[in-house]
Amino acid sequence: MMIFQIINQVFTIYTFMIIGYILMSWIPAAQDSAVGRFLATLVEPYLGIFRKFIPPLGMIDISPIVALFALRFIQQGVITVASYIVF
Repeated sequence: MMIFQIINQVFTIYTFMIIGYILMSWIPAAQDSAVGRFLATLVEPYLGIFRKFIPPLGMIDISPIVALFALRFIQQGVITVASYIVF
């Protein structure tokens, strides 16, 4: 159904936004660009939840990886709940 495609697209776009934001952290000053600030506005509140509980391991921050796994579980949960509501 159309609602499931929309849900999947929204989660997919947000996943790519997180990945893009993570990759921008490897490029000096990329997060200070207009695109970087825009992504930070949308992604940092979500990533911040995980950064509170998962400290960086040296210079490596694994919280975005956990955040992406959690986002996938949330996506599946939303689709499951929506399938019960629709059908």
